[in-house]
Amino acid sequence: MTRPADLFDRITEWADLERFATSPAPGLRIGILYGRRRTGKSFLLRRLCREHGGQYHMAQEEEPLPALQRFADAVAAGRGLTAGQLRFRDWNEALRTALRPLPAAGGQTMPLLVIDELPYLLAHGLGAQIPSALQSLVDESRDAPDSVSGRVILCGSALAVMSDLLSGARALRGRAELDLLLKPFDFRTSASYYGVEDTDTAFRMYAYFGGTPGYRDLLGDASPQTRSDLDELLLSTIFNPSHALFGEAGYLLREDPRIQDRALYLSVLGAVAAGATTPSKVAAAIGRDQRSLHHPLDVLITSGFLVKDEDLLLQRRPVLRLADPVVRLHQLVTVPRMAAFEERKAAPAWQAAAPTVSAQILGPSFEQLAREWTARYAGERTKGGPTGEVGSTVVNDSAGRTQHELDVVALGEGERRQAGAPVIRAIGEAKSSDRARTLSDLERLDRIRGLLVARGVPAAGAKLLLFGRSGFDVNLTEAASGRPDVELVDLERVWHGE
Repeated sequence: MTRPADLFDRITEWADLERFATSPAPGLRIGILYGRRRTGKSFLLRRLCREHGGQYHMAQEEEPLPALQRFADAVAAGRGLTAGQLRFRDWNEALRTALRPLPAAGGQTMPLLVIDELPYLLAHGLGAQIPSALQSLVDESRDAPDSVSGRVILCGSALAVMSDLLSGARALRGRAELDLLLKPFDFRTSASYYGVEDTDTAFRMYAYFGGTPGYRDLLGDASPQTRSDLDELLLSTIFNPSHALFGEAGYLLREDPRIQDRALYLSVLGAVAAGATTPSKVAAAIGRDQRSLHHPLDVLITSGFLVKDEDLLLQRRPVLRLADPVVRLHQLVTVPRMAAFEERKAAPAWQAAAPTVSAQILGPSFEQLAREWTARYAGERTKGGPTGEVGSTVVNDSAGRTQHELDVVALGEGERRQAGAPVIRAIGEAKSSDRARTLSDLERLDRIRGLLVARGVPAAGAKLLLFGRSGFDVNLTEAASGRPDVELVDLERVWHGE
């Protein structure tokens, strides 16, 4: 398989795309590629077309007939014709023409057609024909593989629109061979991408910017190596009213055509960012009736702005959290201090937000990081054996009249969430404070494991994972060294160990 020299990571995704594009299977094959804005979808697809002689077309927000003619001109250019030489009545004719093979050395090439930003075309009646037209062509190719053949990849950033293409009774249901969601980089890949070597700086940068690779185009060659470097980067970009990232949250909401009242949706995102983790809490925070928020919450979840985290052990309401770190930073830091940022007083505003950043950004980010590390990078010895799902839970302590939130719970391999008493391989707690973790933290985790066992959960042999951004004190380190059931995990281990 070929691989572009300027492609960073995306090994699995590139292999999937190239396998689809070069498959010798007869007939017409459909692929779907979708993901949030700036994840690198277009970058991948342009290189796929470049490597395999495909036709790449990026749709724009325009009227139906100009959109169809612009596609016709793109097809004409790919066939050595001039603009205006091809004209189509509808998208059925346009697609059929675009999929006619071109003569090539050694025979006929299998046509590869990419339509990027498809939701722009689906927004009007003429473009809405595309899925049905492709359905007809696929069915025709199944009956007569020589009649029409090729590979078509449909791409877009509006997650709800793209995922809906294959749902229910939609035209392409059961007809797409590739269904690929392009996710942001994880924390290790992101640090490598930006060349950040200091683990504390890498953690903070991931907490603020996430792993969206497209932000690098807006950050230039930034590669912060210290907290001071990172602060300077923030002040010159995301907190700078003249920089594109300053209004990124609003741009992201425009991806979904269902989001019309942006003020309402931004208010919901702000409430979740501030700690309203259930629909009732969100309703109370923004002064709305809970029933009136069913649709906005559903839109934000299906669009990928909000994530519902299910309790791994208990059947209770899922907890809502923001999926995008840039949106969270905007809602928690920029919005409450908008006047200061617009008046170019970013440095004192950022400094004043320190308590909020610590409690509501760095804290939750470190907890999520602990779960990601446990699921993806921790070795079996660290976790006490092969594991399946990793998540969080709440443990009731009736004697202590309190509840304990467990940041990390790793189920045994093959175990199902909320299924009676699943085997637990490991439990853990993550703290992002500036203080080293102490022996009392281990004692607390010991007690929580005991509460689980008393409740009938098979957790007696569960490993205890203590995550500390600021390390561990001498007493805890000494105690852990004599206990094979305890693992101490600092930032260095999160980034470089298992």
